[in-house]
Amino acid sequence: MVQSDIEIAKSLAMQPIVEVAKSIGIEEDELTLYGKYKAKIDARQVAKLAQQKDGKLILVTAISPTPAGEGKTTTSVGLVDALSHIGKKAIIALREPSLGPVFGMKGGAAGGGHAQVVPMEDINLHFTGDFHAIGAANNLLAALIDNHIHHGNSLEIDSRRITWKRVVDMNDRQLRHIVDGLQGKVNGMPREDGYDITVASEIMAILCLAESISDLKSKLEKIIIGYNYQGQPVTAGDLKAAGAMAVLLKDAIHPNLVQTLEHTPAIIHGGPFANIAHGCNSVLATKLALKYADYAVTEAGFGADLGAEKFIDIKCRLSGLRPDAVVLVATIRALKMHGGMAKADLGKENVDAVLAGLPNLDKHLENIQEVYGLPVVVAINKFPLDTEAELDAVYQACQKRQVDVVISDVWENGGAGGSQLAQKVVELAEEENHFSFVYDDKDSIETKLHKIVTKVYGGKGILLSAAAKKELKSLEALGFGHYPICMAKTQYSFSDDAKKLGAPKDFVVTISNLKVSAGAGFIVALTGAIMTMPGLPKQPASEKIDIDADGNISGLF
Repeated sequence: MVQSDIEIAKSLAMQPIVEVAKSIGIEEDELTLYGKYKAKIDARQVAKLAQQKDGKLILVTAISPTPAGEGKTTTSVGLVDALSHIGKKAIIALREPSLGPVFGMKGGAAGGGHAQVVPMEDINLHFTGDFHAIGAANNLLAALIDNHIHHGNSLEIDSRRITWKRVVDMNDRQLRHIVDGLQGKVNGMPREDGYDITVASEIMAILCLAESISDLKSKLEKIIIGYNYQGQPVTAGDLKAAGAMAVLLKDAIHPNLVQTLEHTPAIIHGGPFANIAHGCNSVLATKLALKYADYAVTEAGFGADLGAEKFIDIKCRLSGLRPDAVVLVATIRALKMHGGMAKADLGKENVDAVLAGLPNLDKHLENIQEVYGLPVVVAINKFPLDTEAELDAVYQACQKRQVDVVISDVWENGGAGGSQLAQKVVELAEEENHFSFVYDDKDSIETKLHKIVTKVYGGKGILLSAAAKKELKSLEALGFGHYPICMAKTQYSFSDDAKKLGAPKDFVVTISNLKVSAGAGFIVALTGAIMTMPGLPKQPASEKIDIDADGNISGLF
């Protein structure tokens, strides 16, 4: 009988976290312990270790996601264990899971099989309370906005143009659009309002881009909460909110240390929404990993068109980080779906469907090699029903780009199943690369959008709605034109239409509106129907999650 992820995680003993920390040179007095198996590393260690040489940074990304799954996190965890397995000093830096997807459709997000980070129940649930702190800071600002209006509104905030929403870390479509402040003057000013999921809060993005508590506070001050009657932005700094918000985040800014099933150190910190924000773990977590290891493995949300592009054009641009090599994760199952095969039929051999889906893989490889200028290896996350003929089709296609394909069997065999991948990554990380951004800082907002769509997505251009044109003009007049772009686009397609699988051509991406995240330091370009508050599916994952009389959790996967 095949064990579930949680059963595998429970069957293997963890090391005390102080021992895991010692393996990379962190002493117990440099940790804040959260029980026996979790700890926080003091974020100030990055500055203290500034003169110490960085290790190699390995970025794990993937082809465009499908309902068949790609296993990016599982591959990432297996890779870091494989690097340790071949004698390298390695650390993984990942995002924290959100409670919304855990109880919604996705379930757990700590890897899978024998390639997991543990304690997986804690990581998938409340962990060390970071998300709760972010939610509290976000909602403090929301409360201060309405309180300011209630007590005279000296900043002349236009209640019709408040852009700051409250948040909750749960998928709750009922809260997307609400009216609050009802039942009389004592309860505030009635207005339209709404909730986002916590991972979509700008404070989450800020936490993940801040490099110190001072930097965090400075970024919080710049948050635009809305506009006054004259059309000028009103900030959290104007409301004198940043100091109190930073106090609520004083512990959350410190990265969390846990371990893989094979006791490799894992730093898990932050989790910005991969659509509305940049979808990467914190800069502090990545920089700590680079200081403490020879190889730091990290990943970016969704495929290489969204996650890797934002990792490079936002996270790397703002932090100075530079990847040394890229792992592109794919599955035969996902390629067959991109080739038009139904999910119910994926267990059947179909080389033609693989061939039809390969343009999606090829376009991602083109972007990594020719647009981002980085060396890359394709990791095939192996499933039992993959056939030699299907795998050979992938090998042949990648040979045309002189890219190696490696089978990753880490779900079943942990680090040992990724040894060949680890060896290839070590080899690639020594190669000279030609790292490049997709656009220049000095490019106009419209030029940046055009370059992303034409160079990365393979489209022929953009179409700005009337609202987007108006906002673009306003943002450039306010001095935000130099900000990088964060595309809010469907993850399922290179285009803005989720149904266009594979590698569509000659499409136009419609930019419905633009929104500045002034604290985080980027402009969000909204396309399609991107939700910042997801809903639960008809049969949410929560229905299978339970706990027995002894406190044993089941149903997390």
